[in-house]
Amino acid sequence: MTKNLADNGKSLAKKTALFQCASALFFILLVWVFSTVDKATAFAAGTIISIIPNQIFAFFAFRYAGASQMRLVTKSFSQGSKLKLAVTVILFAIAFAGLKLTPLPVFAGFAVATVSYWLALFRQRKY
Repeated sequence: MTKNLADNGKSLAKKTALFQCASALFFILLVWVFSTVDKATAFAAGTIISIIPNQIFAFFAFRYAGASQMRLVTKSFSQGSKLKLAVTVILFAIAFAGLKLTPLPVFAGFAVATVSYWLALFRQRKY
């Protein structure tokens, strides 16, 4: 039963990551076609700022499963959420201070990727 829960969680994480990446790529191409390369690059950076921390959290969240490992599960979730926040802040800092990207497309890309992640989770939970 414990292994099944972990496998279900990992499967859900993979499906949501795939959906998030596919929708991000679709919208990046859309922005590139209807706008400038600079805006598409900034939009892509925003999607990356959402995708990478989500994958880090998913790795930590589904590392352990089961009632016998409750302490490890809780600790891993805590570590994952802290690391996710730290990586998100660092990536935003790199995007704005290091790469000097335009804020609006970066935030738009971040929002699109984040919402697509939520929609993927909602869609998976429905079935």
